[in-house]
Amino acid sequence: MRRLGAVCRAVALIMVVTSGGAGCGWSAASSPQAEGTPGDEGAPPPGTRSSAVPAGKVASVGVLVNGDDHNCTASVVNSPRGNVVATAAHCATGLPLDSLEFAPGFSGAGKGTFPYGKWKVRAVQVDERWTTDHEDGADYAFLTVEPDARGRSVQSVVGSSAPEWSAGPDQRVTVVGYPDEDHNPGNRPVMCTADVHRDPDEAAMLRMECAGFWVGTSGSPWLVDYRGPDRLGRIVGVLSGGDTDVESTAALFDAKARSVYERATRA
Repeated sequence: MRRLGAVCRAVALIMVVTSGGAGCGWSAASSPQAEGTPGDEGAPPPGTRSSAVPAGKVASVGVLVNGDDHNCTASVVNSPRGNVVATAAHCATGLPLDSLEFAPGFSGAGKGTFPYGKWKVRAVQVDERWTTDHEDGADYAFLTVEPDARGRSVQSVVGSSAPEWSAGPDQRVTVVGYPDEDHNPGNRPVMCTADVHRDPDEAAMLRMECAGFWVGTSGSPWLVDYRGPDRLGRIVGVLSGGDTDVESTAALFDAKARSVYERATRA
């Protein structure tokens, strides 16, 4: 089932990490190309959909790994040192930092495969409004990850999306995420492009209606001007939750989110 508010899902995550997830910038400078279908600068954005479709390989999007389990979705965000990953706050808090890793491009049944390895999370930065009150509008986190054994940044290997801090509430976004294994036994990412608007029930949130975003998709990047896996566009928020797999919400990145991101770039 989908969560009924961010606090419910955060508590569930602290209680147990399941293979499908919890229950209940810097600048827009170009980043290294991620592997996948070659892009085309003149390509139009994807058309709107009412249901998610297979995403194919989007190397910069992956899952958070805690030991043998994986939960939630996360993605690389353009940063000066190439070491910042975005996800939902309820996905990254309450977990032991010494075992938390990011696995970009993850896929495959069971424990899955890690085509780009696992990147150790060094620090987690969240908005103080999340720390004190679990406000839905602050349900985002920026993680600082270590270089790999060869000294490479995760961004240099898989690419990234550029953060956008001043996007309006009316956007067309492409969302890429990993539903839990109950609905996605192959652990493959799905995507949907849809027009989104301010959530009438939660003024601080954006709302998308597109079926297929089950538990596990929390933290999925909401991308504007997505043109393909090597032209990701700009990330304006991350999936926070929703009452069903059809209705999803995200906190729109703003100046407060930028401040949290900047802490991650210095961590």
